[in-house]
Amino acid sequence: MAGVTLGNNGLAKISGTLTVYNYDSQTGEFTGATDEYLPQGVGIPDSACIDMPPDVAAGFVVIREAGCWQQLADHRGEIVYSTTDGSPVPVTVPGDYPAGTTTQKPATAFDRWGGERWVTDDKAQNAAAIAAANTEKENRISEANSITQAWQTQLLLGIITAADKASLTAWMKYVQAVQSLDTAIVQDITWPEKPVS
Repeated sequence: MAGVTLGNNGLAKISGTLTVYNYDSQTGEFTGATDEYLPQGVGIPDSACIDMPPDVAAGFVVIREAGCWQQLADHRGEIVYSTTDGSPVPVTVPGDYPAGTTTQKPATAFDRWGGERWVTDDKAQNAAAIAAANTEKENRISEANSITQAWQTQLLLGIITAADKASLTAWMKYVQAVQSLDTAIVQDITWPEKPVS
C-alpha cells in the first residue's frame, strides 16, 4: 500500500496508509501510534496527528497541547497531603502536584502546615488528650456504677452477702481511685486496675 502525503488542506493526496500518533481527547495524553488507511480526499482521525512525540523520560508523560507535544511530570498514583487540613489527596492527572498540597505526610492529626513543613499544634493536641482522658474517666465510673448498682440496693436493704459486700467495697475503692486522677496531667495518668467481679 502506498504511503500517504497530506495536502495543505490536511486531506490525503492519494489513497494509502499513514502512521498517526493518537492522544486522549480530554487529557491530550499520547495513547499510541496506528497505521491508518486514508482514502484520497480524507483527513486523519480526530485526536491524532502526524508528528511523532518525543521520547519520554521516566516519571514523565507526553501530552498534546496547543498543537505541540509536551512532557509533563507524571505523579499519578501518588498520594499528597492537603496543606489546609492534612487530608490525603490522590494524584489523578498528569502535571505538577495539585496546588495546596505537599508530599510530606503530617505526623499527627494536630499538625498544621507551616509553609515548609508540618508543625504540631501542641495546645490542640493536649486539649484533645485531656478530653479523651475525661471521657475515659466518665466511662470507667459509669461502668463501675452499673456493676455495683444492685449491690448498693442490697446493702441498703440489709440483704447483701458477704462476698457481694467485698466486691462492692473493691469497686467503690476503684471508683475513688479513678475520681482522684488529675486528667489535666495526661502524660502521668495510670489507670487503676479494675476489680475482678
